[in-house]
Amino acid sequence: MVVSPASPAPVSLLSRYRDLAAYNRWANARLLDACARVSRAEYREERGAFFGSIHGTLNHLLAADRIWMARFTGEGPTAGRLDAIICEELEQLGRERAREDERIVGYVGRLTAADLATELSYTNSSGARFAQPLASTLDHFFNHQTHHRGQAHTLLTQFLGNAGGPSLDLIYFQRETGTGGARTG
Repeated sequence: MVVSPASPAPVSLLSRYRDLAAYNRWANARLLDACARVSRAEYREERGAFFGSIHGTLNHLLAADRIWMARFTGEGPTAGRLDAIICEELEQLGRERAREDERIVGYVGRLTAADLATELSYTNSSGARFAQPLASTLDHFFNHQTHHRGQAHTLLTQFLGNAGGPSLDLIYFQRETGTGGARTG
């Protein structure tokens, strides 16, 4: 391992969340583009995943993001259930996903360091009340998206093969966009 003595300073937590919001938008767009290459039947086929199909998994991601964004902002569309089918067709889901991703990027872009230290009080889908720092809920929010995108990616590669699934690795995003201190050479 080579460690450069002139390593850049660690990025701020705000910068990290802004990068994660941008990464989330990038990864969702890549995944949805790849989903357009499977048939409608394959997209909806029950494959034994937690939310059944690619269709169910991607709808869950949108539903959960809307639930969390309503908790964060107190506004916006929400889904009553984590397994809600918000969009019946992939094209509509792509449009709604892009809108939600822009909403997430905008929200995170407006946060301040003081906001990250505030406590978020919310009721979960089962009716239990919780309170925790906003920063830790954002950690969950972005981790949850990555977790279920990974499931959708697995389902997708069952139809397209490994070469057909897009790379969703954070480091590829960082190299492509120059975020996270990534450099070439």
